[in-house]
Amino acid sequence: MDRVQRRDVLIAGGALPLLRAQPARSAGKVPRIGYLAVSSPATRADLHEAFRQGLRELGWRDGHNIAIEYRFAEGRAERLPALASELVREQVDLIVAAGGNAVAVAASKATSIPIVAIGVSNPVRLGLAASLARPGANLTGLAFSVDLESITKGLQLLTEAIPATRRVTVLTNPGNPAQPDAVADLTKAGRSLGLELQFLQASNADEIELAFAAMVRERATALFVVPESLFIAHRALLAELTARHRLPTMHGVRENVDAGGLLAYGPSLSAQARRAATYVDKILRGAKPGDLPIEQPTKFELVINLKTAKALGITIPQSVLLRADEVIQ
Repeated sequence: MDRVQRRDVLIAGGALPLLRAQPARSAGKVPRIGYLAVSSPATRADLHEAFRQGLRELGWRDGHNIAIEYRFAEGRAERLPALASELVREQVDLIVAAGGNAVAVAASKATSIPIVAIGVSNPVRLGLAASLARPGANLTGLAFSVDLESITKGLQLLTEAIPATRRVTVLTNPGNPAQPDAVADLTKAGRSLGLELQFLQASNADEIELAFAAMVRERATALFVVPESLFIAHRALLAELTARHRLPTMHGVRENVDAGGLLAYGPSLSAQARRAATYVDKILRGAKPGDLPIEQPTKFELVINLKTAKALGITIPQSVLLRADEVIQ
């Protein structure tokens, strides 16, 4: 598929340094980094490679002066507690947790091991950090959102892209601790937009299919997928189901649109994964995670898949197309 770049995507928190002193190799043990994610190695290969690339740019190479211990839940969030406990038992020096549910589980299991979060929503409201500026305790990293503004903005953009839509189904994962806040904010936003919202839950692939059966029964006209690592891991399934049932969708990350979704509005998770390497670098050099500010995204992307729009028989208004950061033809 051809991609038309509209604006350069900025890395959250600023550009990485071009030159950096190589980390000194200790005569002692090689630092071990635990990597915890609900995805599989294949479904988020881009994210994992972005993290490794960030490490390489800072002089850290897996199998050379660091060792990365990967733990993937393979799309089954219920496996995360056992995987996090494994990393704790193996006494890794640091845990990188990708996605809100992985971050919450890591924080509950690893109370003394430094944790670098990727893509966690509302870490202060969830009690994972005392503040963004000084998180305290053992967790720092990058927030997917702080006030859920990107989520409610995504709902607004969905109505602008599909002006006739007045009934929207919202898909959430009850296992993600940030989801109740998202539901509350979307309910308020839906009311102000004059929308009728139907909330459905899914925590695995089977429940996603059951949710779509409910959407068909309720004659949903559009779907809003609350940003969540489980739904990114199952993005191919979501794309297949929305195509089959001819449902226009709004997602929180571009990966779902690359897979065949219609719209996405949110920060770049790959950029956050690459940026997470700087936190790992600082902690391995002696910084305390509680002293490192949690970064907020400074760039939000609107991505539109025109191939999907054509398949659905939808014409995206020019006013929305002109605001897109990227259009997939």
